[in-house]
Amino acid sequence: MILVDSSVWIDYFNGTITPQTNKLHELLVSEPLAIGDLILTEVLQGFNDESEFKRAKSLLSALTVIDLAGQEIALKAAAHYCKLRKMGFTVRKTIDTIIATRCLEDDIQLLHSDRDFEPFAKHLDLHEA
Repeated sequence: MILVDSSVWIDYFNGTITPQTNKLHELLVSEPLAIGDLILTEVLQGFNDESEFKRAKSLLSALTVIDLAGQEIALKAAAHYCKLRKMGFTVRKTIDTIIATRCLEDDIQLLHSDRDFEPFAKHLDLHEA
């Protein structure tokens, strides 16, 4: 299972070509993909056009939707944040800490284009797609 972060979905829906959007395009027809509930919100709230919103909602709702947080993940995410901060890395967004922690806990690969995930991959063994 591969979880796709909003950083990739936003580029994908905007037609921005990156290595990550190219990989997403390939994965959409070949791999089971997931989206987090909070990622779903992040992506969909960016649409102004109703028809584009409905198209994106249809595509994204067909994926496996993962509940990202909850008390256990929240506590582990805080511990991960503190550990990385002590190592000299400050993650800019709490949601990224939660996403990375869910992926770490459930051994899910993450496809992203966000530098906040780099310390998780380098120091906490987050598996990147």
